[in-house]
Amino acid sequence: MNVHSPYASLLEKIPVTKDEVVVLGSTTRYWTYGDPDAPVTVVLAHGYRGEHHGLEPVIAQLPSVRFISPDLPGFGESTPLTETAHDIDGYAQWLIAFVEALGLTGRAVALGHSFGSIITSAALKRGLQAQALILVNPIAISGLKGPRPVSTFLTVMFYRTAGMLPERLANSLLRSPLIVQFMSSALVKTRDKGLRKWIHNEHHTYFSNFATRRSVIEGFEASIAHSVGDFVESIELPTLLVAAELDDITPLSANRALAASIPNSKLVVLPGVGHLIHYESPVPAAEAISEFLGSLDLP
Repeated sequence: MNVHSPYASLLEKIPVTKDEVVVLGSTTRYWTYGDPDAPVTVVLAHGYRGEHHGLEPVIAQLPSVRFISPDLPGFGESTPLTETAHDIDGYAQWLIAFVEALGLTGRAVALGHSFGSIITSAALKRGLQAQALILVNPIAISGLKGPRPVSTFLTVMFYRTAGMLPERLANSLLRSPLIVQFMSSALVKTRDKGLRKWIHNEHHTYFSNFATRRSVIEGFEASIAHSVGDFVESIELPTLLVAAELDDITPLSANRALAASIPNSKLVVLPGVGHLIHYESPVPAAEAISEFLGSLDLP
């Protein structure tokens, strides 16, 4: 089913190039949006089971910023890691090496969405050098402590069951359209029927683009075992947190506490939206990011 993106016309005006680089055994495919000579470069880390397409609605609102958006190893078009596991430490190592490979050490802003917020925070603890940090839908506390304990329990059982099944059966279960639709319906908050239809189509198109059962199971276990809060003492950069009022993964109270624990931080709360800020509220998210980037004293 082909559903037109409400953000397509803006995105079409932004130049995009595709490249690849081998990092820790992963052939990492990445997309560069915007002018290569733009004054600000932002390196993205997307959410669990997502890929670079997911953050395009936000990118579309910020044509003056250069974005570098890789598919995380094991997802989208990037092959799995072979020199480390698909856990938080492994992804943190990968992000540092990816930034180094592109010659951007200390010269870019790091942006993590959801699962990517944990990765970027862990990378900072491991020594990632960045100009600033942006966290969208940050995972402030472990997913196991989220506001929906029953849903969390069922999700954990689903992935752990998939990890025990024969691989072919497990992959069919993990990619099941019914499972994808259940997940999408649980997260979406907008009542706009056209937007809901497009969001569901995005999830059906991209949510199952993982390389192997191992990478998706390891990634899930990493996503629930850690949080940004585990690495908060290492966050000394200017930091923007863009949180959602109705987030089903991390309660707003946890994000308020996280922001309070980061010395040089600003929290922006978007009302009426949940864990899909990038799909449902990309305009106010982009406005917050633009204002934050404009406040930085970058070389």
